Amino acid sequence: MNFEYNEDQLAIKEMAKNFSETEFKPYASEWDQEEIFPVEALKKAAELGLAAIYVNEKHGGSGLSRLDAAIVFEELSRGCVSTAAYLTIHNMVTWMIDSHGSETLKEKFIKKLSTMDIMSSYCLTEAGSGSDAASLKTTALKKGNSHYLLNGSKSFISGGPTSDVFAVMCRTGGEGANGVSCLLVEKGTKGLSFGKQEKKMGWNSQHTSTVNFDNCEIPIDNIVGNEGDGFKIAMKGLDGGRINIAACSLGGARAALEASIMYSAERKQFGKSIDQFQVTQFKLADMATELEASRLMVFRAASSLDNKNPQATKLCAMAKRFTTDICSEICNTALQIHGGYGYLKDFPLERLVRDLRVHQILEGTNEIMRVIISRHLKNN
Repeated sequence: MNFEYNEDQLAIKEMAKNFSETEFKPYASEWDQEEIFPVEALKKAAELGLAAIYVNEKHGGSGLSRLDAAIVFEELSRGCVSTAAYLTIHNMVTWMIDSHGSETLKEKFIKKLSTMDIMSSYCLTEAGSGSDAASLKTTALKKGNSHYLLNGSKSFISGGPTSDVFAVMCRTGGEGANGVSCLLVEKGTKGLSFGKQEKKMGWNSQHTSTVNFDNCEIPIDNIVGNEGDGFKIAMKGLDGGRINIAACSLGGARAALEASIMYSAERKQFGKSIDQFQVTQFKLADMATELEASRLMVFRAASSLDNKNPQATKLCAMAKRFTTDICSEICNTALQIHGGYGYLKDFPLERLVRDLRVHQILEGTNEIMRVIISRHLKNN
């Protein structure tokens, strides 16, 4: 087991770090406070191959590994957690089409997705089926041999009306997971509409809304995989999504730690800088240790996906649960070190605390991660 970055990974890490520091970090506060979806910055990321990271090069992807992607998303999140997190969702949709779509779908969508000429959203969650995703109610019934009629609604959809293509998990068959399929819905489809832009605690640089389907006619060729494959595709996507969102937590927590080291060296109380007080030293030491432990879990889980380890789902759930919980605590501790200044929008800490908090909820709540882990323990 090698714990060192190889030469290619070091180059990828440096590229993502430099991009994040020049294109994300200087604007993150403005994007957050003004709720700006930074489309142009995302397209610049796509020019570096970051919109289709683990997609086949044949179709315009970068052909990198899940571990490479985790390295990238950690670095991007040091600049802006929210924007990097949207990029993880876009990568998930692109991967779904690459891994399970027909050649026609790949040719139609992947090149445009890889350049972010079109942007994507992943539509699984519904108002009545959050953690219980297999109980979703959105339906797609065949209309002759050419189309599906899609009806229903999806909640908390990142990208919302800004996106151009939506990977929609819908019910084409009976109850339960085996009745779910995945359809690609294109912007401009008659009957496709959006709710209001949600006002959120964090993740403000990506627009979020309800997505509604009212007798949307979807070409039958827009199905990803076969009928009944949707839930399996969604769960495979979520394994990778959990690693990606955990990596975003790493980047946010690392930014918080770095800010705390700098601030505690400059801030003076009782005649000396606060980093000379043991209470601050211990906090920084714990933050650094917890961040390192989290990174090891994320990288191991990412490697398990790359190596098709049968324990990958469990390891991804463990990494997501541990990392998102711990990194949220690291950001909260960093805010405490900054004192009253940490509570001000002039400093990045309050934004990091807000942005990382949702990571414990999405891609499956951390309570659901515990359910997944416990099931695997019982089956071993």
